[in-house]
Amino acid sequence: MTKETEHSDLIADIGLRAAVAGRQWRPGLQVDNVRPLTGGTSSLTFIADVSDGGKAESVVLKVAPPGLEPVRNRDVIRQGRVMRALQSVPGVAAPAVHFEDAARPPFVAMEMVPGECVEPLLVADRPRDEATRAQTRARYLDAARMLGHLHSVSPADIGLGDEPVLSLSDEIDRWTRAFETIPDDLRGDYPTCAKALYATMPAPAPPVVNHGDYRLGNTLCDGDRVTAIIDWEIWSVGDPRIDLTWLTYFTDEVRHPAAAFDEPCGTPTVAEVTTTYEETLGRTVEDIEWFHALTRYKEAAATALLIKRARRRGTLSPAFQRMEPALPGLLTEALEFIGY
Repeated sequence: MTKETEHSDLIADIGLRAAVAGRQWRPGLQVDNVRPLTGGTSSLTFIADVSDGGKAESVVLKVAPPGLEPVRNRDVIRQGRVMRALQSVPGVAAPAVHFEDAARPPFVAMEMVPGECVEPLLVADRPRDEATRAQTRARYLDAARMLGHLHSVSPADIGLGDEPVLSLSDEIDRWTRAFETIPDDLRGDYPTCAKALYATMPAPAPPVVNHGDYRLGNTLCDGDRVTAIIDWEIWSVGDPRIDLTWLTYFTDEVRHPAAAFDEPCGTPTVAEVTTTYEETLGRTVEDIEWFHALTRYKEAAATALLIKRARRRGTLSPAFQRMEPALPGLLTEALEFIGY
């Protein structure tokens, strides 16, 4: 069976199953024209046209990859769970989940939210003119406010109290295990960095719902506003500062090594993002330098994994080519943040 045939069979299967599952949402629902949509890195994403004899609209279908266990970042049902829980949180926008099917491969059907998905710092062909920079700044600050709202609610208050809490040690261990699987030339001195992170680990903050990869590139934006937080593959319950410093890492000030240009794209500064978040949250953030260090450790490990896979495919993108020589330097930056 060819890949094209497998893909056609999958689309046909998802369309039939969506029509059945969708009747839990709307009796008499019809599903047509299932077609691929780019988005997400761990699951397959499709658009489908749906109608019930009256209102017609499009929905987004997020499907776990066939043939693989739908666990961890491929657990689309779990992703649907957090998006459902967040519908009740003021100031947080996540796509509404209309229906789901847990059979293999599982899928969730979500509302199609208007907006574009862009990581301004990393997009080579995005304009850097004054108007676009102003829009980027407004979106970034809106994302910081939305993160503050997300972190203002207790997981237990939205039905997620049974989720395991990931400790700071868990975070270090996760990325250390990643380093152990990558080629030597991408590792840098990760053992020293891990040891330093353990030695300087701060007290944990009360656990919150973390997105895990919170940045503009995982939101939809329309005009100056964030319309939805998307791509919840690696969400967890843990320390809120993990999401905050990840968001700040994609500012002009940090000079992300994958950035295509030195010319600023218009983001606010790290301090402005942090202050906006704190004002929304209603309290100041402690020990932020340690989390900036953890972010570099995480970025070095996560990017090294992606480069390893890209090398196997023989498709190393320009961004990965820029990142390759920069990975050891990220660990050096991490050590500097925590005084090593």
